[in-house]
Amino acid sequence: MFTALILGVPTLDVLAERLDRNNLLVFRDASGAPAPVRSVRDWLARRAEILAGAHAVMGPLPGRSKRVPLDMKVDEEVDCGSYVRRAITYLAEPESRVPAYLLIPKAVLDGSAGAPRPGVLCLMGTNRDLGSKVVVGLGGTTQAAINRGYGQDLVEKGYVIIAPYYPFMGNYRPELKKLGYQSGTMKAIWDNIRAIDLMAAIPGVKQGGYGAIGHSLGGHNAIYTALFDERISVIVSSCGFDSYLDYRDASAWRPGQGWTQELYMPKLLDTPRAEIPFDFHELIGALAPRPFFVNAPVGDSNFKWQSVDRVVAAAAQIYRLYEVPALIRVEHPDSAHDFPPAVKELAYAWLDRALQ
Repeated sequence: MFTALILGVPTLDVLAERLDRNNLLVFRDASGAPAPVRSVRDWLARRAEILAGAHAVMGPLPGRSKRVPLDMKVDEEVDCGSYVRRAITYLAEPESRVPAYLLIPKAVLDGSAGAPRPGVLCLMGTNRDLGSKVVVGLGGTTQAAINRGYGQDLVEKGYVIIAPYYPFMGNYRPELKKLGYQSGTMKAIWDNIRAIDLMAAIPGVKQGGYGAIGHSLGGHNAIYTALFDERISVIVSSCGFDSYLDYRDASAWRPGQGWTQELYMPKLLDTPRAEIPFDFHELIGALAPRPFFVNAPVGDSNFKWQSVDRVVAAAAQIYRLYEVPALIRVEHPDSAHDFPPAVKELAYAWLDRALQ
């Protein structure tokens, strides 16, 4: 039976038979029976069940007790011409300091920008050695590294950028169990929420709406974070997902592999794959009516573009329910697991329309 109510956070007691991930226009009515979604209010009941399923697997979202002063420390500051790049750490919660990069246009720092500039959360792809360095242009001179330098691109366009490290990437090794987490996914979500807190406190940053963009690991991290933080008003996901049902083969679902690694969600193994209480169809539907842009290359060997299309088609039902069908878009460049320049420019234009 679905219940929703501890401190405003949905919870699951015993989950009834899973609703169809491909048909988001069904919810459970007051009796618990499946019924057609006829209004946004009906959909919000289904959305609450999706959030409950996410909490059941990811663990609870931290609350006020962990929202301690950020105590930002600057380890390095570099003049990059039109902007300043700072290597920082901040206190996401007691006993957990997160490394990140903060990129600020000089016009924001000296007050000459005029109107406040929008902020964007730039989330890193998988890189156990360099962490978020790649996002801010410190990943080298290969085309792949340049294509993943969206944080550098966006600060040069006038945005304020924060790029936190993901748990277990670079030199960042949080003790998840000691900190009370059931998944690396939820720890990353909380670190990202606190990164937005930090960005919001910078003088000259536009308040009331932020962007989130990421490639690969960052592509799904952006979705997960936006699910729990509605200050994120536009999302760009590059090579970040397909359906859990379609993800690779059975070997990727052994303990400690794929999505079940400690840095993701080990509890995904507690239920058969087909019965996991949420999938990207539902997670992306739950982002509506916020603008959502997807890069899904036809040559991506990690996430299948055909599966992405099925996911987006399901989520689009909710965008139509909100009467904003044009605010969900998918592009299929002829490339491998990459973020090609032409598609990046489309993504940046998507951010511009939502934030500028």
